[in-house]
Amino acid sequence: MSKGESKEATIRQLYTELNKYCGASEYDKALKTANKILTHDASEWKAAKCKLVCLIQRSKFEEVLRFLERHGSAIPDTIFEKAYAEYRLNRAEQALRTIQQSTGSTGKLSEWGSSLSPDLQELLAQVLYRLERFDECFELYRSIIKNTHDDYDDERRTNMSAVAANLAIVGDATSETAHSVANLPEDTYELVYNAACALAGRQQYGEAERKLRSSEKMCRESLEEDGATEEDIIDEITIIKVQLAYCLQMQGRVKEASALYADALRHKTNDAALTAVVSNNLVVINRDQNVFDSKKKMKVATSEQAEQKLTSRQRKTIAFNNCLLAYFASQPTECALLAARLADAHPDLEFQAQLVRVAQLARDKKYREAIESLEQYAQRLPRDRTIELLQVRFAIVQLQLVAGNRKAAIETLESLGEARYRPGVVSALVTLHLGQDNKQAASEILKSAVDWYKRQKGGSISDTDLSDMWRQAASFHLRGGEPETAAKSLEELLRTHPNDVKLLAQLVIAYAQFDQKRAQQASRKLPALDTLTTVSEIDALEATNWMMIAKAVRRKQPGSGGAGGSGRGGDQSPGAGTPGAEQQQTAAAAAARSQKRKKRKGKLPKNYDPDAQPDPERWLPRYERTGYRKKRDRRVKEIIKGSQGTASGQADQFDMSKAYNQTKQSPATPSTGVSQQEQMATAAAATRQLPRKSQHKKKKGKH
Repeated sequence: MSKGESKEATIRQLYTELNKYCGASEYDKALKTANKILTHDASEWKAAKCKLVCLIQRSKFEEVLRFLERHGSAIPDTIFEKAYAEYRLNRAEQALRTIQQSTGSTGKLSEWGSSLSPDLQELLAQVLYRLERFDECFELYRSIIKNTHDDYDDERRTNMSAVAANLAIVGDATSETAHSVANLPEDTYELVYNAACALAGRQQYGEAERKLRSSEKMCRESLEEDGATEEDIIDEITIIKVQLAYCLQMQGRVKEASALYADALRHKTNDAALTAVVSNNLVVINRDQNVFDSKKKMKVATSEQAEQKLTSRQRKTIAFNNCLLAYFASQPTECALLAARLADAHPDLEFQAQLVRVAQLARDKKYREAIESLEQYAQRLPRDRTIELLQVRFAIVQLQLVAGNRKAAIETLESLGEARYRPGVVSALVTLHLGQDNKQAASEILKSAVDWYKRQKGGSISDTDLSDMWRQAASFHLRGGEPETAAKSLEELLRTHPNDVKLLAQLVIAYAQFDQKRAQQASRKLPALDTLTTVSEIDALEATNWMMIAKAVRRKQPGSGGAGGSGRGGDQSPGAGTPGAEQQQTAAAAAARSQKRKKRKGKLPKNYDPDAQPDPERWLPRYERTGYRKKRDRRVKEIIKGSQGTASGQADQFDMSKAYNQTKQSPATPSTGVSQQEQMATAAAATRQLPRKSQHKKKKGKH
C-alpha cells in the first residue's frame, strides 16, 4: 500500500470514530479525533466544522473565535458558529454585526432579517433580546412562528411571550402586541409564567399572583411526570417563587415576600441574575434597618458575574438602590462617589443621583452647599425640560424651609414665572405669607392667580384643581373682608356650576356686604326652605332611634308623657328590618311594661321620727364621726389612760372609756342634734360588727 493510500485509510478510519463519538455526545473524544484528522490534512474542513461544534458544546467559546481567526477562511459557512460564540461571550453588538455582514446589507433589520437562514434567524432573535430591542425581536419571532413548524414550536412561543412580558414591563407594548400574546395558549408553565410577568409589568399584581401560583403547580406536575429529581424541581420553581415574592412585595405583603426571598437564597441557585435580584429586593425591604446585612447583599447584587446577565433596567435599579443604601448607612463620601457613578453610567438618572447627594448634604446640615449644587445643576439643564426644572426649584424651596429661611422660599416660588400660578404653588405661597402674618400679600397672590386664569384662553375654570382654587380664594376673601373680590370669583364659578346652591349662598353673603339690591336679587334664586327638608326626611331622622339612648327613645313614644307623645304616630316609619324600626319596637315594649309596674313606696325605720332632725354625720364614714371609738385589743386587760410622761391630772382627759360612758348617758347636744336613742342604735350596730367569740368550744377528738 502506498503512502497516499495509507493516509486516506487513516483519515477514513478517523472519520468513522468521529461519527461514532459525535453520535454518542462524547465531545471530548470527538475533539481529539478531529484534531488528529486536521493533523493529517489541514484542508479537511468537515473535521474543522466538527471541531467548532465540539468546542461550542464544551463552552470553549474563546477557542472557537481563535480557531476561526486562524483557519476561518478555509472553512465554508462559519457565520453561525462565530456569531453564537460572540453571543455566549456577552458580545451581543459584535454578534449582530457578524450576522448583518453575512447578508452584505447595511439597512434596517426589517430589510435583511427575512433573508437569513432559519438557524440565523433564531440566533438573531436571541441577540435582539439580549440587546433589549424587544419590539424588533417580537416581530421576528412572530415571523419565525408563522413560517416554521417543527418540534421547537413551544420554545418559540415561550420566547415570544417572554419578549411581550418585557415590552409590558418597559411600557412599550402596543395593543397589537397584547392581542398577539392573548392568542397564545397557556398550556405550559413557562407560558403561564410569562403571562404573569406581563401582568406584573402592567401593575396587575393580584392577577399575576394567581397565575404564578398556577404556574408553580403546573411546573411541579410537569417535571414529576418527566422523572426529574426534587433538586431539579426546586431549581425550576425558585424563579417562579421569586417573581411571586415580588408581586407580594408590591402589594404590601412584605413578610410573605421576605420569607420567599430567604428560601431562594437558602437554596443557593446557580443563576447569578436571580440571586442579584433577590438580594436587591431584600435590601429594599430592609431600608434603613439591618444596614450591615444589606451591604453584604448589595455586594452580591453588584458583582461582575451578575451584571453581565442583568438587563439594563435591573442594573440601573440596583445601582440607584446602592446609592440610597450608602445614604442610609450615613457614609457621605461613599454616597457622593456612588451618586457620581450613577449619573455617569445612567444619564437618565442624573437628577435622582443629584437628589441623593443633596439629601446627604442636608443631613449634614450643609444647606447652603446643597442649594448651590442644585442651582448649578439647574443651570446645566436645557430650557425645554420644564418639569425637571420645576422639580429642582421645589427641592431648593424644601431646603430653604428646612433651613428656616421662609423669605428665600417665597422668593424662589415667585421666580417660577407662569408656573407660580399653578394651584399647588399658589397654595404654598398663601400658606407661607400667612405664616409670616402677611395677609395682604396672600390676598394679592390669590387675586393675581384669579386674574391670570381669566386672561388665559385655554384656562378652563371647570377643571377640578382650578375650581377648588377659586373656591378657596373666594372663602379667603370673604373672611378677609374683601366681599367684592370674593363676589367676582363666585360669579365665575357659578357660570360653570349654575346648580351649586352653596356657591349661590356664598354669593348672597358677599353681595349683602356691599350691594343689598343685588343680594336680594340673588337670594330669589335660592330654593325655598320647605324644599330643602321634606316630611319624609324629618320622619327618617326621628326614626333613627338606634343612635339615641334608651331613655330618650322612651320619651319619643306616644303616651309616655314626653314632648313627642302626640307625634305622627309612625305612619312614616322606616321599612321593616332597619335598625330604627327594630329599636322603636323594643322601646315601645319597654315603655308598655314600665306603665304596668306600680311604684313601690320606700321603707322607713321602725323608730323613725319625722319631727326629729337627721344626723348631719349620717353620710360620713364611721371612723370620721364624732363619737367613733377605736377597737380595743381584747388581749389587753388594763385600759391605757394617757401616754407615758403625762401628769396624773391629765389621765381623765385622755381616758376614752369615760368619754364614751358620758356620751352614752348624756342626752343629745344641740351641736350634733342626735338623740340618745339614735346614739344607742349606733353603738349597738358597732358592737354587732365586732368579731364574736366562739360560742361552743370544740372537743378534741370529736366532730
